Amino acid sequence: MHPMLRRLDDLANHLATRPDTVALLGLGSAGNEHDRLDAHSDLDFFVVVADGAVSRYVDSVDWLAAPCPVAYSFANDRNARKALYADGIFVEYAVFTVDELTRLPFAGARVVWQRPDAPAGLAESRRPPAGPPHDTPTFHLNEALTNLYVGLHRELRGEHLSAARFIQSYAVDRVLALLRLTSPGVTHRRDPFDPTRRVEQAYPPEALPLAAMVPGYRANRAAARVVLEWLEARFPVDPVIAAAIRNLLAASPPNSPDGGPESGRA
Repeated sequence: MHPMLRRLDDLANHLATRPDTVALLGLGSAGNEHDRLDAHSDLDFFVVVADGAVSRYVDSVDWLAAPCPVAYSFANDRNARKALYADGIFVEYAVFTVDELTRLPFAGARVVWQRPDAPAGLAESRRPPAGPPHDTPTFHLNEALTNLYVGLHRELRGEHLSAARFIQSYAVDRVLALLRLTSPGVTHRRDPFDPTRRVEQAYPPEALPLAAMVPGYRANRAAARVVLEWLEARFPVDPVIAAAIRNLLAASPPNSPDGGPESGRA
């Protein structure tokens, strides 16, 4: 058994001795897809407790330390903590009542342990993860293009970090959405909450040149050019916004040796 799964089973055995616990659910690579656990996985889980017990299980880690000492932890939400065991296992967990759990979107959960009288279907979310409000190729294409446009204006103003977010993060997210919608034959374990997970397993570099799309803080223009060319090669890009982006790619920043007017947006 993988050490992560053994740790989860040990936690379940301890929680079963406490009268205010209801269930333990494994999530992520500790959930239904636990065969993908490896040396770089962390341990994600939900603890389901009786009404009034949430704060007790979030504020204290005595129960968490039952299988192994906890070396480090902090509360990152009113219902959740992150912690590092002394043996190197990193965990992220949240604590909910049954009623709270029914209102949460989650996917891929696995019942590790539950009381015999626990409600049925605890591992099945009644609110599956919601997709973007306009999940169409047209929407994602034009979002990507306008992300490039805004990002290049930020770059010209000297806001390189903000530019990198728009060009190398937001626009690339839209590229991933376009691939998801237009490559139905590609099968990999998509994460409904994080589309960047495992994309390298799904798309080879010739289909998704990530190294060129995300080259780093100092290369926003190069990244924007690659993303624009990638979009134009695959989708009907509006020539007006394409020309506007190319004009920004050709513009000189105000402090460059070439001079030129400042191109900025409020």
